[in-house]
Amino acid sequence: MIIAKLKEIREDAGLTQKQEAKKMKVAPSTISGWENGNDTIPLNRLIDFCNLYKVSLDYVFKMSSKNVYSELEINIKKISAFLLNARKEYKLTQEQVANKLNISTGTYCDYENGNNLIKTTSLYSLTKIYSNLSFDIIFKKSHE
Repeated sequence: MIIAKLKEIREDAGLTQKQEAKKMKVAPSTISGWENGNDTIPLNRLIDFCNLYKVSLDYVFKMSSKNVYSELEINIKKISAFLLNARKEYKLTQEQVANKLNISTGTYCDYENGNNLIKTTSLYSLTKIYSNLSFDIIFKKSHE
């Protein structure tokens, strides 16, 4: 899975893959793999990337041409609630969403119930199903 914005954002910041790798605490080959699509960036690393470069998830996924950044975090309860509410808003069953994501219904059910963190590839695929929703909302850090 290629997220084209990863390389663009890094280059716009004037960093090399090696410099980014040091900041992200990964090997330079890992950055290369994410940028060329040989490897999928794990969701927790994608959130770290967004926070490092102060870019929104919607911007990285090309759901928005504007970068409206707020600090992001992974909150599995918030994510699972979003998945449930979005599916209901679109009047879809878990099976229908799972089929669109090319995953098992059980896997999707685990995401929606908060048993497992959704994979980056599935989250990205959801942008095609829920194209008018902001994914930044579910990752926006709560400052409580």
